[in-house]
Amino acid sequence: MSNIKHQTSSEDMQKKKYPIRRPKRRFSNKSKENVLKMKPGADARLKKVFASIGVPEQGAFKPDDFQLEAISAIERADCLVTAPTGAGKTWIAEKAIARILEKDGKSWYASPLKALTNSKYAEFGEIFGTGNVGILTGDRKENPDAPVIVGTTEILRNQLYDAMHEGKDLSTDFVILDEAHFLGDEDRGVVWEEIMIYLPARIPLLMLSATIGNADQIAGWLATIRSKECSVITETKRTVPLFPLFFHPSGMLLPLLSENAPGEKTTLYKKVSNYITSKNAPVLAPGRGLPPVGDILRVLKKYNLLPAIFFLKSRADCDKSLTFCGKNSLDDPERQARLSQRVQELAGQSEHIARHRHLKELENLAVGSHHSGQLPAWKLVIETLMTEGLLDAVFATSTVAAGVNFPARTIVFFNSDRFNGREFLPLTPTEFHQMTGRAGRRGMDNIGFAVGIPGKFMDTRLIATLVKAPPSYVLSQIRINFSMVLNLLLSHTPDQIEDLLKKSFATYMIMKGKKKRKAQRLIGNEHKYLWKDFLKHFNFLQETGYVTEDGELTHDGVWASQLRVDQPLMIAEGFRLGLFPESDPVLLAAIIASFVNEQESDDRPDKEVVPQKLLSALNRVKEGLRPFAKHKILRGFEPRALFLRPAATIYAWAAEADWEDVLPFSEMAEGNLAMLILRTADNLRHIRALDHVFPKAAETSAKAIELIMRDPVAAFYEL
Repeated sequence: MSNIKHQTSSEDMQKKKYPIRRPKRRFSNKSKENVLKMKPGADARLKKVFASIGVPEQGAFKPDDFQLEAISAIERADCLVTAPTGAGKTWIAEKAIARILEKDGKSWYASPLKALTNSKYAEFGEIFGTGNVGILTGDRKENPDAPVIVGTTEILRNQLYDAMHEGKDLSTDFVILDEAHFLGDEDRGVVWEEIMIYLPARIPLLMLSATIGNADQIAGWLATIRSKECSVITETKRTVPLFPLFFHPSGMLLPLLSENAPGEKTTLYKKVSNYITSKNAPVLAPGRGLPPVGDILRVLKKYNLLPAIFFLKSRADCDKSLTFCGKNSLDDPERQARLSQRVQELAGQSEHIARHRHLKELENLAVGSHHSGQLPAWKLVIETLMTEGLLDAVFATSTVAAGVNFPARTIVFFNSDRFNGREFLPLTPTEFHQMTGRAGRRGMDNIGFAVGIPGKFMDTRLIATLVKAPPSYVLSQIRINFSMVLNLLLSHTPDQIEDLLKKSFATYMIMKGKKKRKAQRLIGNEHKYLWKDFLKHFNFLQETGYVTEDGELTHDGVWASQLRVDQPLMIAEGFRLGLFPESDPVLLAAIIASFVNEQESDDRPDKEVVPQKLLSALNRVKEGLRPFAKHKILRGFEPRALFLRPAATIYAWAAEADWEDVLPFSEMAEGNLAMLILRTADNLRHIRALDHVFPKAAETSAKAIELIMRDPVAAFYEL
């Protein structure tokens, strides 16, 4: 509830700055729509701009001033670096880690995404030597005692829980939080905030982020709770300048903005303004059809604007776009030969990738699609080829903008809004700048381009506003959950936990922020709310025997705290009641899968093809947990439903059924099925760690992990 309130507040703040001007989604009469035959062209004003396209002169690397300032700052204080995407923030981390290594110290580099973590692991291995770098993501645990650890933020947070419980200091001398603006992420921001609160003050903290509107406020909060200075290093200038363009349906490229004097209000280029205000303006595609991306690609190629990333609204649009690119080909035979060679090398490491339905387009047309519905291994192939400069275009959903590093010369917008998992909302400045941050490759481009494509879902005026909009504010997303309460009670009394909650960023915004009244109006008295919510969870844990009357964890509470998963209490209760099949790895994997599935499911699979033993086992778990679930509901907690289809899907996969048979039964996209398997494996790892309490279940969990972590899911780590 707290998290929802924050998100709404953040959106309300955003709406006041940048009012929603979502274009009307009209259903026009196709016969009346004017679709022009496309002919490449460029406005005269672009002649000088396009003349600057090219590769910068290669010389000795010279760090920017902000990079040197950051290196100096972290010698004496914590440091928050905010800079545009691609500005070179990782260089700062590399130099800081090198300094720690010279002193025989240890560093911890935390990132939000497993894909980004894997990428940094490989990158740091080349820089510091593979023997000096380890990785911890839950899925991977390699060289965990190395002096440089790369891992996900959740793993770092869990290590802090363990250190507090054992009364030890975290075994590192330096922590780097990449993508620190995730502090304001609705779903995962709580993890960033917990790390910042729990991290011992003796350990220097370097935070790397996209530009943040209230960086000074975040630094002030950290200085207060850590009793040490936190320097803010801000860089607003892009390493590669960005020029925004507008794509007229005729094929004519236009500047998006007028050439206004510095300080003047941003206005649309006159020809663009005339187009969007015209009542009978031509369109790129009739009705709700996808624009002719192949023709758009041809125009961009003529003016040397490739490679490009096309941001589209849906997975289906990304895949469908490939069918429009049949006439695209690489003009350079040598580059075409290198592309074919690399595709074969990468695809050859997985039989599923080698048979991928888009392999032909990738190898012959130099185009690919990239979205969350794909296998992680396939996405890695696309990222690798794009990074190596072998593709002309990637068609992607906006999720590719966050944390995946494959820039291009040009990014192309088809929409001015973005789906947040529940609804379409206008792009925020942070989202827009993160996407445009992919335009222009450092050391490879003199200039980058952002091209707006007119259509039913494009608000051109909003895009024009966002080009020079100040960065968004980051608001606290801290919330209470059972895993947090159990883990804090391992090492703190309730009174001490109340003091910790007073250290939240939300509380600081209210009590000491520059906009105190505004924060109070938007968020409320956060400390009191958090404390009330903590007591609600605490009281439930007492009622159910996980916490004593004195506020300490019982034996069950201690081992349940190690279940750092989404539904720790439901799984813990299942073990307390002896409901799980502790001797059958296939059946255990299937039952655990029903606890991790997040999406609504068609839970009416043909039960004739579902093994009776699975039906019986799942019904036993459901019936056994029903009283506990009712108790949760009575106390204001909403338990998730346990679905049959994901359980049956994982049962078939663990029983060594072929991927091609499991996939259609799952009724999921490949990427979603892979995610279900990965999350099931992660839950099983937490059960495996309970070998001192449930040795048989732990042993069975280990076997279950081996059964489900196979190609094509495991291929992700082999490419």
